[in-house]
Amino acid sequence: MLNNSFLDEFLLLAFVDKRGLQLLHFSLFLGIYLAALLGNILIITAVACDHHLHTPMYFFLLNLSLLDLGTISTTVPKSMANSLWDTRAISYSGCAAQVFHFTFLLSTEYSVLTVMAYDRYVAICKPLHYGTIMGSRACVKMAAAAWASGFLNALLHTANTFSIPLCHGNVLEQFFCEIPQILKLSCSDSYLRETWALVVTLCSGFGCFVFIVVSYVQIFTAVLRIPSEQGQHKAFSMCLPHLAVVSLFVSTVIFAHLKPPSISSPALDLVVSFLYSVVSPAVNPLIYSMRNRELKDALKKLIQLLLLQQQ
Repeated sequence: MLNNSFLDEFLLLAFVDKRGLQLLHFSLFLGIYLAALLGNILIITAVACDHHLHTPMYFFLLNLSLLDLGTISTTVPKSMANSLWDTRAISYSGCAAQVFHFTFLLSTEYSVLTVMAYDRYVAICKPLHYGTIMGSRACVKMAAAAWASGFLNALLHTANTFSIPLCHGNVLEQFFCEIPQILKLSCSDSYLRETWALVVTLCSGFGCFVFIVVSYVQIFTAVLRIPSEQGQHKAFSMCLPHLAVVSLFVSTVIFAHLKPPSISSPALDLVVSFLYSVVSPAVNPLIYSMRNRELKDALKKLIQLLLLQQQ
């Protein structure tokens, strides 16, 4: 048994061993990271600066972009640094910080996506009461509740995970510190407390999932009752980006953590975790801007303003 107080570091999974491929991995991750930074920062700036976008939908989108920035910044820079310096090590405290921030941001993002589903439900199913239900104070309270719940969830899981004694070394089969991978190193009977915490989180997550599904069933039922084709198209344009983001996020997270052990493998775990920890934060700005004319117009104005300032 390893006493956690004497464990200095963990060893992360290396994508490749050859030096040339390590530099290629660094370059690819750098490109994805810069694209994610650019996309999310543009959305945050556009929403903050354009008064036409000061609505509940874009307020929650701003929160989502902040969370995506944090999520990809928690995992990717360390992986890039390890490839650049040809190492696999991450300190014990660094691993704990990574677990806390990643769990915090991921939990909060799921809560924000749930609130965004409710926002779309109210906008389409109860349009006459939208201004009353989704007032600025109510939106701030819902966002604050999402961030607070994510913080408490991360605090609970991080404290439980890193209080567990480890019996199976310090090698993690993942490119970042992830709770399921750390639990694989724990002693056979010592992880039950964290298992119960995971069960509670799964139950609350399932509740959010059911809420999102029920909201969209009612949304699509209401949209199909709209007599004009133009009205239906506008309603679908409001909902489809959010539905695409939710589908990518939920499907990859569920598959990563609830897939049958019979199909589990380090390569598959790596691909799925890459999808929800790296790809999702990078493509979310693209998904939201593709079918949203207001956001595209605001981004064009922002880019034109930035180009004029450089000239």
